Formats: sequence, structure tokens, C-alpha cells
Amino acid sequence: MVSMSFGLHSLVYYPKPKPSLFFFLNQQAQSHPDFKRINIFSDSNQSVMTLKAVRVFELQVSENAAACLVFEEADDDDRDREEEMELGKMVVIGHRGSGMNMMQSNDSRFKFIKENSILSFNSAAKFPIQFVEFDVQVTKDDCPVIFHDNFILTQDKDVIVEKRISDITLQEFLSYGPQKEPGMVGKPVFRKTKDGRIFEWKVEKDDPLCTLQEVFQRVDHSVGFNIELKFNDHVVYKEEELTHALHVILNEVNEYAKDRPIIFSSFHPDAAQLIRKMQNTYPVFFLTNGGSEVYTDKRRNSLDEALKLCLESGLQGIVSEVKAIFRNPGMISKIKESNLRLITYGQLNNVPEVVHMQHLLGIEGVIVDLVEEITEAVSEYIIHPSAAKEVNGIDFFEEETERRTQVVRNKPQFSQPELSFLLKLIPELIQH
Repeated sequence: MVSMSFGLHSLVYYPKPKPSLFFFLNQQAQSHPDFKRINIFSDSNQSVMTLKAVRVFELQVSENAAACLVFEEADDDDRDREEEMELGKMVVIGHRGSGMNMMQSNDSRFKFIKENSILSFNSAAKFPIQFVEFDVQVTKDDCPVIFHDNFILTQDKDVIVEKRISDITLQEFLSYGPQKEPGMVGKPVFRKTKDGRIFEWKVEKDDPLCTLQEVFQRVDHSVGFNIELKFNDHVVYKEEELTHALHVILNEVNEYAKDRPIIFSSFHPDAAQLIRKMQNTYPVFFLTNGGSEVYTDKRRNSLDEALKLCLESGLQGIVSEVKAIFRNPGMISKIKESNLRLITYGQLNNVPEVVHMQHLLGIEGVIVDLVEEITEAVSEYIIHPSAAKEVNGIDFFEEETERRTQVVRNKPQFSQPELSFLLKLIPELIQH
């Protein structure tokens, strides 16, 4: 037996069946409200294994354990129940289009297409995703633009110059990077990492900076938009400042969205509450890292606080850093029982096995960088845009819409090594 602890949680993996142990678990757990049974086929399809996920902190199996994953061979009843197993479809969302750029990475995939660009959004739309996610900020002259970082950097006479997006005009913003007009050369763009390192922002396929209006007009209509309302974590905003910026963004959405599916999201609690009060057409999700960083605003410091904010403010869902969910898996049922949607983001979502596990846990959407790889790996149970259109245009994130489910007859094809890898991967990575 291999046991891997992380904080107050422990994943326990039994490579071989342990019948006596299962009798002990079953005797106490069958009536436990958090007991789950999920059948998983091996690659050969010759044998069926049963994954039993039990929250055992009340079962006294381990003093610190919050979750225990164990295996046994399935009996005939298990095989019969396989036909009745229901799991919801999963939404895949392209992070900043076809994925974020990381200049410091050795992985060329994170330096392939310019993030948050028309090219990136349309490249992502070629795959079976439902939404692209992007960051919207408002310039000094009240134009919503697509840009993630709070500051844009360039170099002037060997000196790095940085300016806040909200302090520059649209004309100046568009003067950075590649230009639309033939023969024009824009200012070189640099990027600062969290640890203070500065890199020139060079990608294999570059594209000009763009506005929210351009995105509505030029991005394939097959994909919806997950619009993150971006505000600086280190600035204290007055309510009228937030309201003004949100009105500017909302005016553009109302004018150009037409029937395109839209989700609003924000890490800023007040912004999320305000955009919910200002309109009731589009769902609003609260973004949280679940406590991996500490903020002066306690509403940002845990999943419990995120849930509380959503319920108090009438928000429709939570977008959580995936590590926070794995650290506190009990929050999944709390969120779902509160009739809220749950989406995750984070670099772990670029690992197919991690996305498989989230599907089994009932998480309804994932924001990913490696769009092609993930959509291919989970193609059997993601919502395809064409299929969504066939269901009378139902938006799977509308407040009034019940989540559709289907009988899952083709389970994710986990081999035993893949399962072993997954169980080792999650606890080791979420510590970082």
C-alpha cells in the first residue's frame, strides 16, 4: 500500500484487491452520504474495476484522512449498474484563447500563438470548445481592451518603461506590438513574471492587440465568451470607479453580443456583485484561488467565502483554482447542492488525467491552455458546439437551465498505470 499525504488529506492506493479491507469499508460506508461507486474499464476492456471514493474522516480509517481511493474487482451487480451510471457533460474553455504565454517556459507550446488575440481565439475555435476566456480592462478614454497584465511594458533607449492599462489611451495601447497597417512597426512588448524577471514578449505566431468590439466582430461565432472583468489586486477602487468601468464593458456587450453565449467572471468581489446587479441576462461567476494567496479582503481567501459570496449576491457559479478543489474536495458537493456551477482553472488542467478525475467528481467545466490536447483526450464527454446548437440553443450555464446528463456507456479509458500516475500526481503537485 502506498499512502501520500497532503495537508489534512490523504490518497491511499491499493495496487491489488484487499477484500477484508473492503468489507470493513463497505460495512461502515455503504450508508454514508458521501459514499460513491464508479465503474472504470481498463484499456483491454476485458475486466472492470470499481473505484470507490469515500470521505472517511468520520469512518476513523485514518486520523487525518479526508479522502480514500481504493480498488477492487467488480462483481456482476457492478457491471449491471454500469448501464445506469449518469455523469454530466463537461465544458472546455480555452484560456486566453489557445492558451496563455509563458516567456520563461521551455515548452514551446506556451510561446506559439499570442495570447488574448483574434488569432488565438479563432485558432481555439477550430477545436470542440464551448468558450474562450479572456481579460477585459478599460483604457483611460473608456475603451474596453483585451489584455491580461495590469501593466504593459516596452523598452525605450535600453530602459524598460511600464504603464498601467487604465492610464493610457486606446491609441497608445494599440501602438504596442505588431501593427495592422502594412509597413508600420509597433513598440516592442515585454513581460514581467511574478518573481520580477523581464522577458521580451516573442511568440512564433504574433498578432496585434485588440479591443472587445473587434473580438465580437471577428471571432468565430461558434464559441461563447468567458469575459473576465480585470482589476488590479493592489488598488482600492471606489464603487463609482468600478461601476463606470463595468458600464463601459456592459455597453459593448449589449451592442455586439447578439446571441453569443456570455459568462462574466471576476476575482474582484465587488465587481462580481455589481455586474450581477447591473444585468440579469448573463451569468456571473466568482473567481477564486481558494486560499493559495492571502488578501486583505477575506472574501477572496477560501472556497467557503466564495460560496458565501455567491449565495448572498445571487451569482451563478464559482471558477476555482483546481488545486484548491483537490485540497478540499468536500466543497464540490457543497457548491453543487447550493445550485451553483463549478469550473476550474490552473496548470494542472493541462494534464488529461486530472481533467478525467474532475469529470468523475462532477466538475462541470475546465479552463485549459493546451486546447488541442485536452479536447482530444476528453472528447467522449465534452459538450460539442454542434450538439449544443441541436438542443434549441440551450446554454449550459444559464441560471434557469437544468444540467443535462447522459448515460455514460464509454468510460474514460484509464489503464492501471494511468490510474497509478493520477493518484500520485495530484497530491504531489497541489503542494506547490
